[in-house]
Amino acid sequence: MPWRALACQLSRQRRDLPVKLFLRYPLVAGTVLALLAVAVLLMSGQPAIAQLAASGYALAVAAYLSVGMVRRLRSGHWGIDILAVTAIVSTVLVGEFIASMIIVLMLAGGTALEDYAAGRAKGELSALLERVPQTAHRERTGTAGNGTATNAVPNGTGDNGAHEDVAATDVRVGDILLVKPGEVVPLDGVLLSDAGTFDESSLTGESLPVERSAGEGMMSGSVNGEAAVRMRVTAVMEDSQYSRIVALVKEASESRAPMVRLADRYAIPFTAFAYALGAIAWIVSGSPTRFAEVLVVATPCPLLIAAPVAFLGGMSQAAKSGIIVKYAGVLEQLGKVRTAAFDKTGTLTYGRPSLVAVVTADSMDQDELLRLAGSAEQYSSHVLAASVMEAATSRDLRFETASEALEHATHGVRAVFDGREVVVGKPSFVAEYAPGVAETELQSGQLAIYVGVAGVYVGALVMSDPLRAEARRTLAELSSLGVTETVMLTGDALATARHIAAEVGLTDVRAECLPADKVEAVKSLNLRPVMMVGDGVNDAPVLAVADVGIAMGARGSTAAGESADVVIILDDLSKAAQAVRIGQRTVRVAMQSIWIGIVLSVGLMVAAAAGYVPAIAGALSQELVDLATILNALRALSPGRHAAPPKGQAEPSTSAITRTVLR
Repeated sequence: MPWRALACQLSRQRRDLPVKLFLRYPLVAGTVLALLAVAVLLMSGQPAIAQLAASGYALAVAAYLSVGMVRRLRSGHWGIDILAVTAIVSTVLVGEFIASMIIVLMLAGGTALEDYAAGRAKGELSALLERVPQTAHRERTGTAGNGTATNAVPNGTGDNGAHEDVAATDVRVGDILLVKPGEVVPLDGVLLSDAGTFDESSLTGESLPVERSAGEGMMSGSVNGEAAVRMRVTAVMEDSQYSRIVALVKEASESRAPMVRLADRYAIPFTAFAYALGAIAWIVSGSPTRFAEVLVVATPCPLLIAAPVAFLGGMSQAAKSGIIVKYAGVLEQLGKVRTAAFDKTGTLTYGRPSLVAVVTADSMDQDELLRLAGSAEQYSSHVLAASVMEAATSRDLRFETASEALEHATHGVRAVFDGREVVVGKPSFVAEYAPGVAETELQSGQLAIYVGVAGVYVGALVMSDPLRAEARRTLAELSSLGVTETVMLTGDALATARHIAAEVGLTDVRAECLPADKVEAVKSLNLRPVMMVGDGVNDAPVLAVADVGIAMGARGSTAAGESADVVIILDDLSKAAQAVRIGQRTVRVAMQSIWIGIVLSVGLMVAAAAGYVPAIAGALSQELVDLATILNALRALSPGRHAAPPKGQAEPSTSAITRTVLR
């Protein structure tokens, strides 16, 4: 029975296909029917009636196109209609009625071809939009206050009939959901089952399945593996990662690159050239047929269609790689980048500092120094504060409550405990309250947090935030792509910044920067366009002011993601270089397509002006030119020969980007 039902369904789909095509492309269907009617009349020995019917139909189409053309011209949008209308009318007037019908068919078919090309180019973008989860399996008794559901099955799925299917938009933070095998994770959450395997390739471009353990985060839009899992929701639909990505994709697919608008402007002189050449051919030959033959092969389609298709293809290729480009014009800027600026913590490094040593400067023991530092860091939002507190907690040290506390952004924190003032931060900041600070000798990848208590310098905490494994490779690749200047902008001390810069191969370092300093630094860079890569809340201003702002990790700071032009979903620095490479390839393919089309079109126009291309042959040749340019533009969908080879082994990456406010 199932096979018979499937066969019936396929049969119905085949029967419905002509109807769907007719409804979607009525001009194509009408023109095919008109051509068949004209062919029947010609074979029946009625050439006069055939010419009258073909000419009438072609002129009716020309009138229809003229109405739309006038509307678009009034709104400031140029189109190919003016040349097409002139070509149809001129071929009818010189008696080339078959050519006029072919022009109409090719024009209608060109619309279908453009739709196909745009659909192919937007394939990955459309796939992201189509996979938006609509429903979720929610446990009726499972809300999340205590983190467990009353109907939970240990290590299982909880699938005992106590679930209800609800709209994903109705799910609230704390609800417990069941995600069945092969289903899309509907919202961001935390895994409750012991383990799970998820396919995040459509989001991050990472081809290998990702294994998660209980307590780890789950990204909405990823696909569950072979076993059903339970999860606790941590963000509602509109705040979930996938919804943010979808919003970016919608905005991106509707944008136009400056090159596309430039191509529109080039279409105007191209049209003028076609009219001038046709008029010259008419005057020289004395035959109006030459004018019609020139206009038949005059097509600005390479200008008007090839560039948008190429940029859509580039954006789709970027999305496939886990790189969301917000606007088409950003790809063009990426292709021209000459300076790359980077934040340090969480961008060039992993952003997960760990304590490696406690250096004491007086009689205070290490645990007491760490306990007081951790107590003060409770009142700091810096990424290092969490690391200090974690180190103190791991030693079972208890924090004190401050009677007074104040964080000095990018410098440190000052707190008062039982009348004792504790100052934690940079050496220059601590020295203001506790003279005699002696800077600790550091190795590459290390940094120091200095501590003063009651006006006395008591020591330092040495932290290690290792360089990303892909950092050197990324900088080398950017250099090979023509990015000649690389700059690090960081709030860290100069000594720490220089260690990292020397190890990774940066050409310039700007240390101890406040957010406003980073903005001024980017503005002062001369070699442009400038690409800024960052991840933290305090990176938002500089990402906004850069020519191209790239936010690392979709799970990172919302402010950074909203300010950036590009969002890298996977926490992988090498994607920044890949974005530049995709931008360069997209611009290259778009320009190639435009010039291929222009050269072929102009060549055909000159040949037609000389009388070597009859109207019917010209109409067919014109469509071949359009086809060649569009197919070439679709090459932007592929990564190209110079794409980075796939990694044999996944490099270390964070599962969740840190939210930082750099000192």
